[in-house]
Amino acid sequence: MPRQLGDLEDAVMTRVWQWNRPVTVREVLEDLQQERSIAYTTVMTVMDNLHQKGWVRREVDGRAYRYTAVSTRAAYSAALMNEAWSQSDNPAAALVAFFGMMSAGQREALQDAVRMVSPNLAETAPGPTAETAPGNAAEPTAGAAGDDVPTDDATPESGR
Repeated sequence: MPRQLGDLEDAVMTRVWQWNRPVTVREVLEDLQQERSIAYTTVMTVMDNLHQKGWVRREVDGRAYRYTAVSTRAAYSAALMNEAWSQSDNPAAALVAFFGMMSAGQREALQDAVRMVSPNLAETAPGPTAETAPGNAAEPTAGAAGDDVPTDDATPESGR
């Protein structure tokens, strides 16, 4: 699993992800220098470290390398979330706490993502109903004596 990128690694990867093309150390350096004073060798070392960690691949282009992201920022974020979640001793509680921290927009994005991943999730996944919701002591009573709900073997002719 990936470990979280450091600040400078993140700044470099942000450019690689945003530009979505092979980039050189010089290009990244020039862009970073608009925000801070930084040496060429520092950026070169960071990009080499990212290559060693498997975040970028590189190809020789003349006397330089061109670096390309191995995965998307979304995949990186997902891997970080999965890593953090898998380290919890109570994954369900961790998810509840995480959902509680979300803004309304983030919750909407989560709902959209769940719909994309599993369009029939609401139809197929077992979930609480009014009768089985936590805190409701009532058990489901379908088919119990005196119910008007037909059982599996009920037919209109059986009179049930």
